[in-house]
Amino acid sequence: MVSCPRRIVDVSRTVRSVPAAAACLALLLTACSGGDAEGTRGASGVGDPYFPKAGNGGYDVTHYDLSLAYAPGGAAGGASGASPVLTATAAITARAEQELASFQLDLDGLDVTEVTVEGDRARWSRTGQELVVRPADTLPEGETFEVRIRYSGSPQTITDPDGSKEGWLRTADGALALGEPTGSMAWFPGNHHPSDKASYDIAVTVPKGLTAVSNGELRSEKATGDGRTTFTWHTAEPMASYAATVAIGRYTVTRSVTEEGGLPVYTAVDPSQTAASRAVLARLPEVMEWAEYNFGPYPFSSTGAIVDRPEDSAYALETQSRPVYPGAPDTATLVHELAHQWFGDSVTPKTWRDMWLNEGFATYAEWLWTEDEGGATAEQTFTALYDDGEEEYEDLWEFPPAHPTTAAQVSAAPVYQRGAMVLHRIRRTVGDDAFYDIVQGWAAAHLHGNASTEDFTAYVERAAPDEDFTSIWTDWLYGSGKPDLTQAGR
Repeated sequence: MVSCPRRIVDVSRTVRSVPAAAACLALLLTACSGGDAEGTRGASGVGDPYFPKAGNGGYDVTHYDLSLAYAPGGAAGGASGASPVLTATAAITARAEQELASFQLDLDGLDVTEVTVEGDRARWSRTGQELVVRPADTLPEGETFEVRIRYSGSPQTITDPDGSKEGWLRTADGALALGEPTGSMAWFPGNHHPSDKASYDIAVTVPKGLTAVSNGELRSEKATGDGRTTFTWHTAEPMASYAATVAIGRYTVTRSVTEEGGLPVYTAVDPSQTAASRAVLARLPEVMEWAEYNFGPYPFSSTGAIVDRPEDSAYALETQSRPVYPGAPDTATLVHELAHQWFGDSVTPKTWRDMWLNEGFATYAEWLWTEDEGGATAEQTFTALYDDGEEEYEDLWEFPPAHPTTAAQVSAAPVYQRGAMVLHRIRRTVGDDAFYDIVQGWAAAHLHGNASTEDFTAYVERAAPDEDFTSIWTDWLYGSGKPDLTQAGR
């Protein structure tokens, strides 16, 4: 294999090497691909406005089958001592959307030992976060194929543009995998952009005494005979890779079903958080029933929670069907992450520029819950935020929710708070009945799919054709600065 310097791979990452010459890259591709075979190459990245190298073109993934074995390292499996080791195989089923002489997968770090396509060994190379695969035979357009990658190593923790940590996070008794926006490529190869969703089977083998939790339903829990246990999880509904998770540790596990509908509930709580979490997690079925009443049928076949220690992660995340919480959540956070199951996990943004469709809806769900619980009305919350919001959120009016300025701002206050304000302005314009029809219709129309801001504004205008939304889009969704309420009143 030809060895070339790594290049800059993403605007969100630190420069990792000296610049790579174009000639070196050409030599690398020729040496690893077998020369001038006919066919086209899948694109490197899908051109996301903030993470242009995320995802890849030329194919659509339909299923991931991940087999992971993790040795945390250290005498007691803790965060000290030997480096942790992940040994894994990823079998990825995909459909070629064009003729493919080669295609690419996102994988940051870890050592690849073998790649096969349709059972035949394939040539491959690494360049930055890209794993370039060249099948023995060109894949025709429309063909469904399986690529299998064997890999291992010590998975990395990735620092986001905003300074938060994601990827594979070591914990005192195991690990926690979080993927928003690009961290999933730290622990499995894939098409890591929210626009390509797939079903998942994830089997995780861990030392005896540890539990491995993931998305969906637990299909089996089996001792391997060598002092380890394999937990196998299945997610049938399409899932964006950033919403996939694996949590490994000594958890207190509770299994139940909801009274309404018999939905399986699986919670895994770090023992240090069990007492503090008990009361709020007991409200999970109640919150689910409230959310279904307001947003429509729950889009997945199970629910639950993963509660780790606060030092393991600095933020909660809407990992599909089983959100992750850094310590015992309060009720507002529980509402927020469960609302994401509709808005973010089922209706997933087409690009990271559409992030407000996740966070604006989840934040507004908090406002609605508070209102229904007899607290401040959504109108009161809106007014307080408009009048004094900059005291709590210094950047509240710095940019519009639909256009964060940089990748570091996709999770900033305007995306969350001003995103919720957009929804409240729509509610005030159309009235409650029409508003909830819009919310439920939007969730149903894009069930398990992807949607953009343009899709949303078009949907709202079709749903309420007699209303004028121009000022909402111009001033609140896309406008810069603090909108003026004096003309239209409050």
